[in-house]
Amino acid sequence: MIGKRLFTIHPWKLTTTTLETEDRRLQESLTSIGNGYMGTRGNFEESYTGDHHQGTYLAGVWFPDKTRVGWWKNGYPEYFGKVINATNFIAIDVVVNGVEIDLAKVPYTDFYMELDMHAGVLSRKFTIQVKGAKVELSFERFLSIVTPQLSVQRMSATVLEGEAKISLTSKLDGDVHNQDSNYDEQFWIEKAVGTEPMSYVTTETMPNPFDVPQFSVTTAMKNQTKPATVGIVETASYTVSERFDFDVTTGDSIELQKNVLVVTSRDIPEFEQIFEIEKLYAGVEGKDFDTLLSEHTEAWAKRWEIADVMIEGNDESQQGIRYNLFQLFSTYYGEDERLNIGPKGFTGEKYGGATYWDTEAYAVPLYLALADPEVTRNLLKYRHNQLPQAQHNARQQGLAGALYPMVTFTGVECHNEWEITFEEIHRNGAIPYAIYNYTNYTGDVGYLQHEGLEVLIEVARFWADRVHYSKRAQKYMIHGVTGPNEYENNSNNNWYTNTIAAWVLRYTAEQYETFGHEKIQVSADELAKWKDIVENMYYPKDEELGIFVQQDTFLDKDLKPVSDLSSEDLPLNQNWSWDKILRSCFIKQADVLQGIYFFGNEYTLEEKRKNFDFYEPMTVHESSLSPSIHAILAAEIGEEEKAVEMYHRTARLDLDNYNNDTDDGLHITSMTGSWLAIVQGFAQMKTWDEQLSFAPFLPKDWTGYEFRINYRERLLSIRVDENVTVKLVSGAPLELSVYDEKITLSDEFIIPTKKVGA
Repeated sequence: MIGKRLFTIHPWKLTTTTLETEDRRLQESLTSIGNGYMGTRGNFEESYTGDHHQGTYLAGVWFPDKTRVGWWKNGYPEYFGKVINATNFIAIDVVVNGVEIDLAKVPYTDFYMELDMHAGVLSRKFTIQVKGAKVELSFERFLSIVTPQLSVQRMSATVLEGEAKISLTSKLDGDVHNQDSNYDEQFWIEKAVGTEPMSYVTTETMPNPFDVPQFSVTTAMKNQTKPATVGIVETASYTVSERFDFDVTTGDSIELQKNVLVVTSRDIPEFEQIFEIEKLYAGVEGKDFDTLLSEHTEAWAKRWEIADVMIEGNDESQQGIRYNLFQLFSTYYGEDERLNIGPKGFTGEKYGGATYWDTEAYAVPLYLALADPEVTRNLLKYRHNQLPQAQHNARQQGLAGALYPMVTFTGVECHNEWEITFEEIHRNGAIPYAIYNYTNYTGDVGYLQHEGLEVLIEVARFWADRVHYSKRAQKYMIHGVTGPNEYENNSNNNWYTNTIAAWVLRYTAEQYETFGHEKIQVSADELAKWKDIVENMYYPKDEELGIFVQQDTFLDKDLKPVSDLSSEDLPLNQNWSWDKILRSCFIKQADVLQGIYFFGNEYTLEEKRKNFDFYEPMTVHESSLSPSIHAILAAEIGEEEKAVEMYHRTARLDLDNYNNDTDDGLHITSMTGSWLAIVQGFAQMKTWDEQLSFAPFLPKDWTGYEFRINYRERLLSIRVDENVTVKLVSGAPLELSVYDEKITLSDEFIIPTKKVGA
């Protein structure tokens, strides 16, 4: 169900002429910007006392907060990780004729806000009338993807009528708090506030008892004005400011350019941070806003050259996919193997941790196709680097091998909901699946042979220990789990969990027998045990219905479709008790269908159709990860209308606030879903057994779509209108198939587009 739409439809922009005072937090989330190193919500530069969520976040900077539960259970992590709000560096207080400009208090007209996705720029303007002066104020800012530590702002004021005394106070404010903190906790200690060689604030995270290193951050600014004027510098606790005063008459303008640099102890020790900032400033010194913006925009253009998905005939669809790609690349572009893709990115504090299984299951396919293979290798290295911590997690549960965490910054589990953290262990299959996906897509076995097999073997050992053998059924089973459908907890024999556990054991045994490993030895007895589990795993199935059963007792529930619910019931997680949700048949997201998507070459079209037709009507799609999987499978079984419906839901999940939960941040990792829905769904791109194939259809309200992919050192362009045109943009000739017709692509191949199911 579509929520409130705040911005007009435009292929490359979000624009509005309305300040949403009642939905300001939602508006802030949607206008968040980032550059992979840091990010800000769409907060105002000037003071704003209306309801809002001030948020500035730095990649890899977090705090371990003590686990607080009513009843401590063995195995709980000692702490949970929190993304923490950092120094507010965008602040510019504006005073006109003695009146502080605050749009919650001061009347205004001609409000306009714009997020330009092609250029990566957020801008805003409005007009105020204060004590005889009519003044237009405008703000522009971007976070550079050329110099990631750099934030650039330009603020201008033009007097349209009368005379105005205008005071601009540019600030760095380190006295910040989290929205989700307990008892208004402060997570930062002031280390230094200085004015030489420039204005700066250095803060450090509070001490913690968990041996997690404290982070220190230095934030520095330089301000330039037109006309040039000398600022008045002041310092206070956690804060430094520079005030500039102007007398402006009708027709005249003033301008402030604010350059901010942020350096953290992740890269530079605290005692060197000011020196590093001086070096970075030397690289941008003398460049005005327009020059820095031009460099930034050119870098974004290079990203869009490969990543853009062009849709003709439907601007809603076009805006959705571009918005999602923009926010994804604003969050992560693979430069740092220590980082991963947080589910809220730089847009909010919910979910706390930096990494979920979303990365391996949903983000890896996109980055494989749209970025250098090294980007995906960095995502894989992130998990390999944390293998010792994953082994620790398994020991915490009394199990062998390695258990990758549900939520983490370091590899140690830092999430404390038992039914999710310790039962939703299917995530321990997604990490091996990403290794397979990378190897199958790129053809590069180098990672698999070395680091990859280390991960696979340890995860396989976990699964071999986690299963148990049922003498009664003479099958291996897995009890006490939560599948991808988090609206069922502590269930037995979740089909997806059993399926991916057995697949990990099979795939690991095959790869070990092929390559061996220079460090880890797997005995013949261990391999035999793995194979026995694979051959005798229990999979709940109903022969009469022809479906895989989500878990042992699912068919005993009161089964009914979502269409039987009233609109007041939805979303369930905001209207029903948790007890009522758990007892119901309603499914949060793809569960059985997640497994069919992962291993689509192992199931017939009829099996896919029967399972889709059974489970989708009971699915409420209240996970942001859900619509894309359904779009892909719907397209494959010929359900064009459902595929397009699910595409719109994943493409515009945040823009249209489908689940009424975007006010606390965007759903970053699920934004891959719109790309997956088009490329793996509408275009039916498959790479099973290292063979590339397409079988596209054209949605009936589109006149065409086009995208590019990197595949095995080639760049391909695929266009779908009345014809399917596959073009080799660069690289050596490639064998692939289109509608099951095998071709050797050396230039361009054109074939008429077929109808779904034809």
